[in-house]
Order: sequence, then C-alpha cells, then structure tokens
Amino acid sequence: MVSNTITVVNEQGLHMRPAGVLAKAASGYKECSITLNVNGKNVNAKAVMQIMSAGIKCGSEVEIVCDGKEEQDALDEISGLFQTGFGE
Repeated sequence: MVSNTITVVNEQGLHMRPAGVLAKAASGYKECSITLNVNGKNVNAKAVMQIMSAGIKCGSEVEIVCDGKEEQDALDEISGLFQTGFGE
C-alpha cells in the first residue's frame, strides 16, 4: 500500500469533468484499489458519483491510497492529475 496527500488546485474543485477524468484513470488499474480520503470520507476513486458526492473543493487536502498490483504507477498517475488540475 502506498499513499500521498495532495491539495486540490482546481478553482471549482472536483466537479463532473475532473471527477470523470479521475475515475477513468483509476479504472485503468483493475487489480488495484484506489481510495481518496477527504473530509472524513473514504471514496472509491473509480466511482464518479462517489467522487462527486464527497464535495471536494479547491484547497481540500486529499489522501490518495493505492493498494494492489501497480500501486505505485497508479499513485503516480493520480497524483499527477491532481497536480496539473486535471488539465483545466
């Protein structure tokens, strides 16, 4: 298991488009569970609706936890998406 804590830089937080980008990237790691820990909630990063329901706003601290096959690759990719603001 590997983890990284990162701050959300998107002005509008994780709305539908970045949540979709995140879920699509996370879903590419079939044998790895990817969880976001934010605001006291544990969210499955492969589920768009869970990401949306977490209400992740700009400036929120998010812990990304990856466990399973290719966990480091998954963490690196997901962390990179957060750092670049999901291309926004």
